[in-house]
Amino acid sequence: MIVVGGTYLEVCLRPEWRRLFGSGLRAACAVAELSPGTVVHTYGFEEWKKDIEYSAAALQCEAKVTSIKDAISFSYDHPLSSAIQHPQSPKQNSSLRVSGDTVLRFGFVEGDAIVAAEYAVYDPQFCDPAVSFRSNGSVAKHLAVVLSEEEAAALGHDNRPAIQALMEHHGAEVIVLKCGPRGAIVHVREGNTTEIHPYWSNSVFKIGSGDVFSAAFALYWGERRINPATAADLASRSVAQFVDGHNLPLHEASYDKDRSAVMPATNNKIYLAGPFFDLAQRWMIEETLQTLKRLGATVFSPLHEVGTQQSSVEIAHADLRGLVACSKVLALLDGMDPGTIFEVGYARALNIPVVALVERFEPEHLTMFEGSGCEIMHDFTTAIYRTIWTKGQ
Repeated sequence: MIVVGGTYLEVCLRPEWRRLFGSGLRAACAVAELSPGTVVHTYGFEEWKKDIEYSAAALQCEAKVTSIKDAISFSYDHPLSSAIQHPQSPKQNSSLRVSGDTVLRFGFVEGDAIVAAEYAVYDPQFCDPAVSFRSNGSVAKHLAVVLSEEEAAALGHDNRPAIQALMEHHGAEVIVLKCGPRGAIVHVREGNTTEIHPYWSNSVFKIGSGDVFSAAFALYWGERRINPATAADLASRSVAQFVDGHNLPLHEASYDKDRSAVMPATNNKIYLAGPFFDLAQRWMIEETLQTLKRLGATVFSPLHEVGTQQSSVEIAHADLRGLVACSKVLALLDGMDPGTIFEVGYARALNIPVVALVERFEPEHLTMFEGSGCEIMHDFTTAIYRTIWTKGQ
């Protein structure tokens, strides 16, 4: 397979992460063991060129690097936060040109790629998804476009006729929408639509998961000629492999028999328990609330639904009525807030599942939480996903 995509420095505050990857290098490294001879064509800061080549070789692929003057990085507070790009407006470089039987093309912030392929998969990423794959002279006999759900919604393509129009615009026969914790949706030109489950993982390292999905889809649909729905299901299984600690390279997804699908919850209303008495606590509540909503969850937040201006009796009764109406609790336990601890105990007494985010607790303080069946998570992204997910059989 040929991959054409960026190589960037990725920096995350929590969990701590500082690695040279980016969409192109990660995708090539992901599939190289399954697709011997994989080559990635990429731009790279001139001082990183050897590092990029060595990293690719270590994971059994070849990197063809076009040196550039900008050291481009993306920084995250956590893997579900918006990335901060530096520099914001890198110099635009001459387009890369590649051709081959199967080509995965990503969008760039520092240039463009003109491809010619029998089978092409296009993931616009940083580029405007309204700009056609073929607008820069790229050609493909068979084309699939992979978009995030947010990209499609921004274009107004959230219904079947609009998806068909998007297919015609790109000259594609397949559109795949990545839907985060809800999996993916595959649209094909003949009119069929298939929903793809996500698959369970013990942890969720989200940075680069979309790159791995596109790489695995390109492998199974483009290189192995598997039908789009099955290829997307295998790509979803591949993502579950990857997010369990940034595991690369991928192994055959079809061999992963023990991994359960994540099923849609019949009631996914989440009670957000946590302190909100200083600025840092308030920021954490707001960040958690907005992240859950952005991923499609319905949330009862005592701060927002009840507030702090009533009597203690009124607040307690209103909070507990809200808790009883929820299907799961996400508890932010750092700080040992008595109210949050009470809500966790109340929920477990009612057999309501609790996911507890714990970053700074000593193990001996977790006895009652673990012993009463709470799921203890030590990173924000995994806690969010485990709260939204329901494990299938």
